[in-house]
Order: sequence, then structure tokens, then C-alpha cells
Amino acid sequence: MTTSFDPNAAALPDSGIFGLPFTPDDAKVVLVPVPFEATTSYGGGTVEGPNAILSASKQVDLFDLDYGKPYEAGIAMLDEAPDVRVWNDEAKHLAAPIIAAGGTLADPAPLARVNELSQKMNAWVYETTKRWLERRKIVGVVGGDHSTPYGCIRAYAERYPKLGILHLDAHADLRDAYEGFTWSHASIMFNVMKTLPNVKRLVQVGIRDFGEAEFDFIQQSEGRIHTFFDARLSRARLDGQPWREQVDAIVDELPQDVYLSWDIDGLEPTLCPHTGTPVPGGLSFAQATALLDGVLRAGKRIVGFDLNEVAPGPSGEWDGNVAARLLYKMIGATLRSTSA
Repeated sequence: MTTSFDPNAAALPDSGIFGLPFTPDDAKVVLVPVPFEATTSYGGGTVEGPNAILSASKQVDLFDLDYGKPYEAGIAMLDEAPDVRVWNDEAKHLAAPIIAAGGTLADPAPLARVNELSQKMNAWVYETTKRWLERRKIVGVVGGDHSTPYGCIRAYAERYPKLGILHLDAHADLRDAYEGFTWSHASIMFNVMKTLPNVKRLVQVGIRDFGEAEFDFIQQSEGRIHTFFDARLSRARLDGQPWREQVDAIVDELPQDVYLSWDIDGLEPTLCPHTGTPVPGGLSFAQATALLDGVLRAGKRIVGFDLNEVAPGPSGEWDGNVAARLLYKMIGATLRSTSA
């Protein structure tokens, strides 16, 4: 970091994420933007999520009451890869009539091509994550829809053979090839559970929109998936159970090495009104950050993370603002847990 950098000053126009002067080479935390939302099945706009977070991040104060000065470790976001945009544009165009038809089309070719383009994206995210992990960086994916971090999770699972995922979301994301798309945003955790055996435990929080088949998949997982349904958590709090007790029970289900896969719609919709599939309920900002505190309180290590489904609104940057602040908290918790 340059000696002239003033963390209390306004961000400079040409600065990086959070107004910082770091490059990916000299930063400890490297963020990978993935502007891809080919299979988004309701609202769109998450393709602009990385840019919205980057823009809003420059209004985030760098001193954090919980984590001190995360910025000092160095945080940098990679430049957007043009290929990812190209893949997204083609796949989104091909996917639109399939989604409109409820996942059924007479011609299988468009569906096959969308799956192929999604695989290209997965491979690119995997190789990018792996390359920076080999350079001893902490890598985080910034989506895009929730299909985007599969390659990142794959790279982390190879490095940490007893990995646990703390999954914050309104949706279980355990659908098998939703609408025919193998790599659907609604299938990310199904694919993780089916193809990444090093992921030993999936712990889900905030889940309040799911299908019967997903519920059965959870029940048949023999404890590998533990879902803390939002309705049950909320009712217990109404009956007087403190959130801290609930957090401790959630975190107790995780192994030592933890990866955060957080969909912004796990929060209350007032905090992310333009996300693709908002659902009533969810966590407050304070509850979400207390969940991070609980992981640290238990002495567990956050090794990596992703944040997805952020969609900027037609006016203002509220969604990006909330996401940027949540992202800074996620980074702060990750750095604190790995330095303990």
C-alpha cells in the first residue's frame, strides 16, 4: 500500500474496490467478478452485481468496529474478463425461450449450448481461483447469479478435504437441473453435493423457499446437509430464543474449515429489493454479521467466500450499498479467522 494512502479520505476516482490502491499482486484478498446470469429464472440484473458492488464500495468506511482495519491486508478486485460477458450474452439469449416455456423446448440444441457455456464459465472460475490460491491469496467470487461460484467451491474443496459450506440464502438451491439447465442458479448446491465429495457438510441458513424434492434431498443426505429453515428459526425467536443461541447451534454443525456461500436474498428483501427472487422473511444485516461473529467465536476458520445475486436498481445504489458493506464484513471475518 502506498504510504500516501489516507483511509479517512474520500475514495479517488481511479481507485480500486473500497477505494483502495492495491493490485491483485500485492493484496491478500483477491475478488473475482463473474458477470453471468444465464439461467436466472425470475428477475434479472445480477450480471451487473460486481460493478454495482465496486461502485458502492467506495462509500464504505474502512475502519470496522468488529474487525478493525481489514483493508490493511490488501483487497483488490480483478478486472472483468470479457469472455465471461460474451458467454453470458449468448447463453442468456438462448435460455430466455426455454425459461419462458417452463424448461421445455422441442429443439434440445439451445439447452445443450447453454449448459456448455455454463461449463466454460465454471472452468474459468475454477482455473482463476486455483491460480490465485496457489499464490497464497484468499479468493472470493462476486457474482452474478448463484451458479457462478461452483468453480471456486471446487478449487477450495480440493485444497481443504473436509470443507464445510455455510450457505445463506432464501432458497435451498438443491434442484436437479432446474428448467433443464445442469448448472442452474437453483442447482448450485445440488451440484456441489453430487460432485464434490470433499465438501463434508452443507449448513444452510435463511431457507424459506424450496420444493418438496429439495426437502427430501435434505432428509436423505444422512446429515451431510443441515438446513436451518427460516420459519423455524423465526418462530423460536418469537418464543424467546436469543439469536446468539441459534447462531451457536448453526455454527456447531460446521467443520473446522468453512467456506461462505452467501446469496444476498438470504437477507430481508428490504435490504436487497432488486435481487432476482426476493422472498419475505430472512435475516437482518445485524443477524447476518452476528453469524460471522459466531464462526469466529467457535474458533473456526473461514477459508474463502462468495457473494451473489446482487442486482442494482433502476434508481440509486441501495442493493450495491448493502452488498458492499456485507462483503467488507465477510472479508474482515475471513482475515480475522485466518490470523487467529
